[in-house]
Amino acid sequence: MKDWRVKDWRYWLAEQRGTLLAFGIFIVMFVIYTSNHPAGFTANVVQTASNKGVLLAFVAMAQTLVVITAGIDLSVGMIFTLTNCLASWLVIGTGIETAFGVIAVLGTGLLCGAINGAIVIYGRLQPIVTTIATGAVYFGIALLLRPFPGGSVNEDLADALTGRLFGVVPASLVVLLAVVLVVWVPFSRSVLGRAAYAAGSSEMAAYMSGVPIRRGKFAAYALAGLLAAIGGLFLTFFTYTGDAAYASGNAYTLFSIAAVVLGGVSLFGGKGSAIGAIFGALAFRTIGDLLFVFDFDPLWQPLFQGVILLIAVSLGAFALFRVRNRLEWFL
Repeated sequence: MKDWRVKDWRYWLAEQRGTLLAFGIFIVMFVIYTSNHPAGFTANVVQTASNKGVLLAFVAMAQTLVVITAGIDLSVGMIFTLTNCLASWLVIGTGIETAFGVIAVLGTGLLCGAINGAIVIYGRLQPIVTTIATGAVYFGIALLLRPFPGGSVNEDLADALTGRLFGVVPASLVVLLAVVLVVWVPFSRSVLGRAAYAAGSSEMAAYMSGVPIRRGKFAAYALAGLLAAIGGLFLTFFTYTGDAAYASGNAYTLFSIAAVVLGGVSLFGGKGSAIGAIFGALAFRTIGDLLFVFDFDPLWQPLFQGVILLIAVSLGAFALFRVRNRLEWFL
């Protein structure tokens, strides 16, 4: 009995290695950040860091869902931008109008993700090519909605979701936790979630075993769009405006991939967790905050971030080199 418990514990540690590494990096970086921040470890500092971190966390979760199917979504940043612009038009007015606007924004993200999934699965096109094309379309629509920055949002709702609960806990972190519990946990434990993981591990073997590969991948893409839309909605809550910024959309796409890698999610598919990607996103954001606190020259900041990411990727690569065959990587 004792041997089995030890083996189970070791299996759990091996399975959660990437998530634990990302969590450790985030804690170390955040402690260094708050220790050197002029205001120290205060509720305001934590709230500001949380509000910036959850934006990337939502987009990183979206990217994770596609990556575990052995795909990649280069449109998540543009869905993020599109829904930000749409929210600046719709999430205003009375309570009923605001609720309708939120539903419309989230529905748009879900639809964008579903379109990506339908083209990849039923059109049999490569995910990277598909999402580059659809991302350009989504950005074009965002530009039509907001050729110039502007718009508004329901300030009461925005303040409630970006403020602090009981004067201490950042509300944005509570929403992030709620999304994990409502979206990620049920999906990862469902038949469709297991199908998505199976597709990333070995799609042919999963298909031969009768796993609903297509439905699993479609659900992953659709939910990725929904999560990116939640991020776009929160961007509107933080900024009170909509902005079709191409550079911002591209940056969030690339940063989401970085967060996924930092969070221990395998780009080969079939391995990793959205929880790890969240910690990867928070760690990546904290790295940027550290550069600000230590007053790094802006010219050196990309180099420093690149070195941190290279180290994280190398740690994952060393684990990959140790396996004797592809199957061991997923066990």
